[in-house]
Amino acid sequence: MESIITLRKSIDTRLVQLEVKAQPRNLYEPIGYLLALGGKRFRPLLVLLTAQLRGMQNPKALDPALAVEVFHNFTLMHDDIMDAAPLRRGQPSVHEKWNQNTAILSGDAMFVKAYQLITKIDPSYLLLAMNRFNETALEVCEGQQLDLDFEQIVDVSQADYLEMIRLKTAVLLGFSMELGGIMGGFGREDQERLYKVGENLGLGFQLMDDLLDVYGDQQKVGKQVGGDIIANKKTFLMINALDLAGTDVRSQLNGWISMRDVDSMEKVAGVKNIFNDLGIPQLVKIKMDAYFDEAFRLLKTIDCDKEGLDFFNNFAKSLIKREG
Repeated sequence: MESIITLRKSIDTRLVQLEVKAQPRNLYEPIGYLLALGGKRFRPLLVLLTAQLRGMQNPKALDPALAVEVFHNFTLMHDDIMDAAPLRRGQPSVHEKWNQNTAILSGDAMFVKAYQLITKIDPSYLLLAMNRFNETALEVCEGQQLDLDFEQIVDVSQADYLEMIRLKTAVLLGFSMELGGIMGGFGREDQERLYKVGENLGLGFQLMDDLLDVYGDQQKVGKQVGGDIIANKKTFLMINALDLAGTDVRSQLNGWISMRDVDSMEKVAGVKNIFNDLGIPQLVKIKMDAYFDEAFRLLKTIDCDKEGLDFFNNFAKSLIKREG
């Protein structure tokens, strides 16, 4: 059983080795820049750890695992453009460092590279893996569109929001575990169950990100704290606050949302105070923990090697305790 450190090193080493051409420089340099910013690599780690849940190691699993990481970073590059995000992992986002057109085209190239990597899978798994990758990629686009649509909708329900983050974020973690299950020799029923494990983890992690956006340390989070509040994002925190607030507090909250010419940190502080008064962080944590508990419950129903299962559980629990 390879350690997390060894697996992460293999992932980072292979990402550097990807056959990214030197020219045109402005197409490929931004790709190398974004990938070099790091990240926890937990999507490809989920693939690799799931692939060895029965105690076996598949030497052909690395490149398909990297396909998920490259696709994820492609979505980040384009999301940053749509969100006008100035930072990514504590550094200037690609569209800030270069320009918007460069970031769009480099993201497109990353999308193609992801497909090149997933075709490195064992040919006996190729059709299933490609079909599921295509379905997942389309769902991620649907989730991003819903996120954009919500900016123009006054009342977004909790159910609507949870479906949006399921599509935008959780399905890719679900696919990561499903892909690992495919390469790890699991039957189709267990592959689908592994998908649900990853999906529940993804929902929990996104709610955690919502919390960290408001309550995290910018140095650890790697992006502007309070960015969702500044952008008037309808996160699970904001939706719960609007649902629970009385008339006066709701009016205050809507006042902050409608303000345009206001100091951003003043806006973040004002909204954060309302969240605190309403007990929003505690409510979000309860929901977040419910998703994590369901993921671990489902995992126990799958026939896994004990060492592999313990290894996976320790990794997942370390992510749940993260602060950034």
